Amino acid sequence: MKRANQLQPLSRQHHLGLNLGRHGKECADNPQQIAEHWQALCCYMGEMHDHFKLEDDLIVKGLHPYRNTQPEVASVLDELATQHKALGKLITDIEASLQSKASLPTVAQVRQLANLLYDHLRFEERELFPISEKYLTEAELDAVYEASPDDIKHLEERR
Repeated sequence: MKRANQLQPLSRQHHLGLNLGRHGKECADNPQQIAEHWQALCCYMGEMHDHFKLEDDLIVKGLHPYRNTQPEVASVLDELATQHKALGKLITDIEASLQSKASLPTVAQVRQLANLLYDHLRFEERELFPISEKYLTEAELDAVYEASPDDIKHLEERR
């Protein structure tokens, strides 16, 4: 799928998450695999804090003026908020259950997180980013690019 240059760094960050999610959905029910997938998913989610903040601060705020006049924008923003909330709640719930048991999550919990993450990233790639490309100005897209981490920008993209 062709992506606006300004959004390509964010798409690159999604690529790793999609792979982790796809593999996590198939996690075997054995402690070693559960631990490996849980660690990878948690590490990724921790590293994505700035990514999610960038999306909220620049993409969501840039789309917000269209919420009342463009139903497709309202729908995407509502779904994005719902998914971010579900991801946060699931991680909080799993971590709370781990504190009370001091053990690994269950294979079902790992698979649930992997599924939710995978579906969320696919949603962003298939719906949020195309809407962003349609409604955000060139300056707003440039601001997203500038705010993206330098280590995920390709040399030929750098301005």
